[in-house]
Amino acid sequence: MWTTIVSGITLAASLMTGSVSHPATDTTAAPNLTGIGSLIDQTVTAQLAKDKIPGAAVVVVAGGKTVYAQGYGVADTATDAPVDPVRTEFFTGSIAKVFTATAVAQLIQQGKIDPHADVNTYLKGFQITDAFPGRPVTVENLLTHTGGFDDDPVGAAVSDPKDVPPLGRYLADNEPSRVRPPGTLAAYDNYGAALAGYLVECVSGEPFAQYMQDHLFGPLQMDASTFLQPHPPAIQANLAKGYRPEGSGWTAENGQYGGWSPTGAGTVATATDVGKFMMAQLAKDPRLGAGVADLVQRQHFTMDPRLPGMAYFFEERPRDGQRILFKDGDVPGFHGDMALLPDRDIGVYVVYNGDGTDGIAGWDGKALINQVVDKLFPTAGAGASAAATPTATAPAPVKDPKLDSYTGSYRSDRISRGAVTRVAGLVSFVTVIENSDGTLTTNGLSQNPKIGDQRWIPLGSGEFAEQGGQDRLVFDGHGHLATTIDPTIAYYRLAWYNSPKLHLPMLYGGAGILATGLLAFPILALVRRLRGRPAHSRWARNARVLAWVSGLLATGFVIELLTMTGDSNAFTEKVMLGSPSLTLLVAVNTLLAVCTVGLIAGSAAAWRLGWWRPVGRLAYSVTATGAVSFLIVAFTYNLVWP
Repeated sequence: MWTTIVSGITLAASLMTGSVSHPATDTTAAPNLTGIGSLIDQTVTAQLAKDKIPGAAVVVVAGGKTVYAQGYGVADTATDAPVDPVRTEFFTGSIAKVFTATAVAQLIQQGKIDPHADVNTYLKGFQITDAFPGRPVTVENLLTHTGGFDDDPVGAAVSDPKDVPPLGRYLADNEPSRVRPPGTLAAYDNYGAALAGYLVECVSGEPFAQYMQDHLFGPLQMDASTFLQPHPPAIQANLAKGYRPEGSGWTAENGQYGGWSPTGAGTVATATDVGKFMMAQLAKDPRLGAGVADLVQRQHFTMDPRLPGMAYFFEERPRDGQRILFKDGDVPGFHGDMALLPDRDIGVYVVYNGDGTDGIAGWDGKALINQVVDKLFPTAGAGASAAATPTATAPAPVKDPKLDSYTGSYRSDRISRGAVTRVAGLVSFVTVIENSDGTLTTNGLSQNPKIGDQRWIPLGSGEFAEQGGQDRLVFDGHGHLATTIDPTIAYYRLAWYNSPKLHLPMLYGGAGILATGLLAFPILALVRRLRGRPAHSRWARNARVLAWVSGLLATGFVIELLTMTGDSNAFTEKVMLGSPSLTLLVAVNTLLAVCTVGLIAGSAAAWRLGWWRPVGRLAYSVTATGAVSFLIVAFTYNLVWP
């Protein structure tokens, strides 16, 4: 059940014994592939068992050949159908973006698209809002995540592919706000990627999925790949199911389809088909079009010249002194990672049909690729430079006089400005702390969930090297932080009053005060009645009822939020599908906002009209203050309707 070795892939066993080698594409000696198959087999088998993932597939290409292709586990837990990397279809998620980038590059090379032109030049049916006059969104901005669009994934997916709207209409109806001038910072952008695909449709005159079939999948004989939604019957018949762990078993996930098809919504491929794409990119295959692979793989943007950056949707993530072009893809129940080493003519692709415990599958593929690269290129070691040239020694520290100016809390610029998903910024942020020895410690940067704190050695001019690691970090002097960990994300420094370190106590403290009122006010009313004291005025009684209702709303909100986010995998699915639960949360806080106005008025009236004893008035005022504290945070993170 655990493993299915592809028939026809004759080199897998040879790799395990080390009897096969492939020439490199340059004068550098070819890496020793001995034991790579054994490493992959042991690692993936352990991941599936430990992390509760049903199945996976891995493909390695080198020297223009598929040298390893293997399936693990099951594609369907109900039937125990084994994963076959030649036949089993997996949702690609955002890995499909590099397919889209290749299509755009074909049209650029044909002179039909100018990468530096305003996208509105090519759009049909609608235009992008001119939010920054004189600074239009260009085609290249779309392909490097620098378009400046806000990120709003709520409701971007559907369960039934028959419900997927036309690409152009969906883009026209769901244009997000533009939150920064284009070309300034990278911020991972699904809308921009979908828009790039729509340009292919507008310029070529072919529906996007048909263009991809005719000009990419067809020429490369990727016969088991499609952007069509619904899928062709032959492909649908071999589609794996995606799962999240639940109890001792799994629950099937929904939400893999959607209107953003060029981003990977609904896109499926077999592992060996992705291998064909990797080989074509590495070989600069003329079937892609003259100069297309070079254009796709060349760096087009970096947030700092000292850091790697963005090719066309490929991310430069160097390791062990090697230039690596990386792309991952995640949709509910499916997680994939692709890495190309263009200077070594090697490509690795791994995909899972499960989220894993606490979403660990999103990291497992990266961990596997890191192990493969480390085994192939062991000489650089853990202290290697993140630059393209390997170095065996760790950099010497350089005193940075601006060290204290870098400290504080930082937020990813991908966090939405206007959507309810801004709440992610409340619990996901980066802290930077100055150490007495002149180094910095950060928390929240690593993609590895097992790594919390990272220590950084100053190199001067705002640049830092990871102590005991390979990553680099740069502060740009304008409140932004960028790293080699992920070139699609920058972080911006938060003022003290915008820091989650302040907002979290305000939110939970306010909720705690309101919850106390939820219990205390009815008890106080009962005690008063049992002691035979005269009833308060109708307005005073209504004020206490209002405080009780406010406590009920706040308590209900916190309980529902913690319930929804308790399973990160299930919560992601809810966000993608636009669950009514999210709308309910916002509605609850909107009602609480109305009640809070009454609490403030009631507090003023209690002191002016002498309701209750002084301690009762004070308690009521504290309750109103708690509600205000709670709502300030709710408004800040878009948890209240404007």
